[in-house]
Formats: sequence, C-alpha cells, structure tokens
Amino acid sequence: MNIGMNKKTRVTAQRHAFAAFILAALLTTSSVALSAAATGEFHAPEIPADARLPKNFRLTDANGKTRVLADWRGKVVALFFGYTQCPDACPTGLARAAQAVRLLGTAGKEVQVIFVTLDPMRDTPAVLREYPIAFHPDFLGLFAPPAQTPAVARAFRVFYRVNPGATPQTYTLDHGVQTYVYDKKGKPRLAISHAASAEEMAEDLRTLLAEKD
Repeated sequence: MNIGMNKKTRVTAQRHAFAAFILAALLTTSSVALSAAATGEFHAPEIPADARLPKNFRLTDANGKTRVLADWRGKVVALFFGYTQCPDACPTGLARAAQAVRLLGTAGKEVQVIFVTLDPMRDTPAVLREYPIAFHPDFLGLFAPPAQTPAVARAFRVFYRVNPGATPQTYTLDHGVQTYVYDKKGKPRLAISHAASAEEMAEDLRTLLAEKD
C-alpha cells in the first residue's frame, strides 16, 4: 500500500507548518522570562484522583506500532485530541505546546506531546506522520481504528461531533480542546485549557518535571 503523501496532503502539511511558525512567533514574548512556579502550584486545574481518567491507552502510531502510555514512563506526557483538517483550535493548541516545549530548553526532551486524531478516516498514517512534526520534530500522532475512536474519546471524556459538509469528505468536527498532562509516573495530573499561554504551560510542565520519582 502506498502511504506517501499526495499533493493535497503536502499542501495541507505545509500550510499547517506555516501556521505553526506564525503562531509560535506570536506566542514568544521576549519580555517574559520563564521560571518554575515558586509555590509548586499549577496554573492549570489539577485532575482529581476520583476523575477516573484512563491511566493507560493502546493506540497505533504512523508506522503501525502499538503504543501505550508506559512507553514514556519517566517523561511527562501531554495528550491532545483533534483532527488534522481542524482550521483553528488544533494548530493553535499544537503551536502553543511546541512553544512551551522550546521554552523548557533541554528539559523539553523529557516531555512527549501526543496528538490523537478523532478523524482516523481522513487522518491516515501518512498524514499523522507529517502533521505533528510540522509543529515540533518530537511530536507524535496516534490513532485508533474508526470503530474504536468513539470509545477512546468517551474514556478520556473528550466531546466531539461530526458536522456534515457539502460532500462526504468535507465534514468538520466540533471537539474538546483541553490537553491532558500525565506525570512521570503515568498519573493524570493536569487539564490545560485552550486559553492557557505557552508560558503557563511551560511552567506547569517544568514543575511536574521537577517532582521526584
């Protein structure tokens, strides 16, 4: 099976890469210095212990490999759900995450940002291979089979709804835009809202990274 990117897919990836560059530039503020939260408190709401958010997942990467949360044990994992044809929330959210990781400097290598598609019919492995790295070279795209995607979304309490388009292939999705952050032990800790800044996200990530194993 040929999984190479066609012209339309390449154009889409290039467009998102350009959007990521612009958004990252807008998020960068030379007058704001990054520092860890002095009190140990977080900007983002903490996920309560009784929230029953999954402590694991079984999803597939663009190479067909099954990935589980334990693959990144010892790292902080940021999980974002969306779809690659999203016109606004997804590129904005991923650009913010990329800027946050860059603000961490070398510590950014200890953070894994994962983009989970809610649209596996159009977000093929070829698309998922290219889309996340248009924002940051270490970002990763994962998917579940179309029949299992609704169950994955429900497990993570991610709302999404399909809005029909002019043709069967031009539908859009309404979806939740929070980012779930897991600590180095694989425990769900934070729900970062779409309104959070890159600086706030970076400070929260740095605080989690500083926690003792």
